[in-house]
Amino acid sequence: MKKHLLSAFSLLLVGTMVSAQEVAFEEYDLDNGLHVILHQDNSAPVVTVSVMYHVGSKDEDPQKTGFAHFFEHLLFEGTENIARGEWDQITAANGGRNNANTFLDRTYYYEVFPSNSLEVGLWLESERMMHPIIGQVGVDTQKEVVQEERRLRVDNSPYGAFFEQLLKNLYTKHPYRWAVIGSLDHLASATLDDFKKFNKTYYVPNNAVLIVAGDIDSDKTKKMVKDYFGPIPKGADIKRPDIKEDPITQTIYAKYNDPNIQIPAILLAYRTPGQGQRDAYIINMISTYLSDGESSKLYKKLVDEKKMALQVISVPIDAEDYSSYVVGALPVGENSIQDLKKEIDEEILKLQMELISEKDYQKLQNKFENMYVNANSSVEGIANNLAENYMLKDDTNLINTEIDIYRSITREDIMEVAKKYLKVNQRVELEYLPEQKDAN
Repeated sequence: MKKHLLSAFSLLLVGTMVSAQEVAFEEYDLDNGLHVILHQDNSAPVVTVSVMYHVGSKDEDPQKTGFAHFFEHLLFEGTENIARGEWDQITAANGGRNNANTFLDRTYYYEVFPSNSLEVGLWLESERMMHPIIGQVGVDTQKEVVQEERRLRVDNSPYGAFFEQLLKNLYTKHPYRWAVIGSLDHLASATLDDFKKFNKTYYVPNNAVLIVAGDIDSDKTKKMVKDYFGPIPKGADIKRPDIKEDPITQTIYAKYNDPNIQIPAILLAYRTPGQGQRDAYIINMISTYLSDGESSKLYKKLVDEKKMALQVISVPIDAEDYSSYVVGALPVGENSIQDLKKEIDEEILKLQMELISEKDYQKLQNKFENMYVNANSSVEGIANNLAENYMLKDDTNLINTEIDIYRSITREDIMEVAKKYLKVNQRVELEYLPEQKDAN
């Protein structure tokens, strides 16, 4: 009885936390098309200034891949009013920090400052948008940086190429088929004009969202936003082709030999709906249930109980047009990757044929409640979520309502979506193997 009371209390506590943390925000457009979202939270003297551009690896020319990721580096090189090497110095001198990241559909830049340095953050991001220097010195410097990054993260890293190998097999038409880091040969052969054209096309206010979140005065912030970003000219409308993949109807078998590993892996990848669709949320729950963390079904079965696997791999790839669910494992002892595949398929089949238990369902719901609370526990996290919800899911207020989607998902929904998307004949099976040694 005591355990039931504690469980009920914990559920009530989580529910209270969720309902109490509604994120208030205001959004509007400048005349040049820049979308602005303000979130005022004066509980701590911290502010995040961020800009998300609607450009990722999918927007690249197939013969010039890697540009989106390259620009993540290049646009810290300097502007007409910020000398090379000064970006980080200015940020640090004002008590802040900065970073950026790139994915399939977007590129995100941000600074976190004490709130009395808000104007510095707005100036930096307006400079990046209006006055970037796309010069040969910066291009040559960042080519070397990206080459080294690829060597460290992909070419010389154990299992570093699996993302690239899966994408090239999951997609044949869509630009998701190449990895975000792209081709070093493409970057090496690109001209300065190629980079200038990419910047002129995508780094424009009408292809971006500006987020200011934290200890701000909304009225004063609006004036600063208009002063710094209002003069930036609107860019030409961007035309994106609507590229559809043919359905996968037969298992795609692939192999890759990685010279950096000694233990093979089996990876099963399924193409799933874009991240804004309800089924994508259900896939996220399935991923968490099956393979995310030590409490997942596959980890407990393969690692803890049967001791067949050294590790279980789970990589849900959320993206705008299509998402992917990747599950796999590394064998231990005399077990083979085929043994692991059989065990994984057994658990997927159970999910397709039986409802998960009420206890497991409630644990899953609790986990997503906690994830939701944690994702919005800082102004930095809130800024990122506001940007992604607006740009990639077309609904900024999902920051407040997304948890309701998860709450609405039933055990029956989980079973039906598993049946629909996790079919053997609709997947890529990648055998990720050590490099074969020359017998001679």
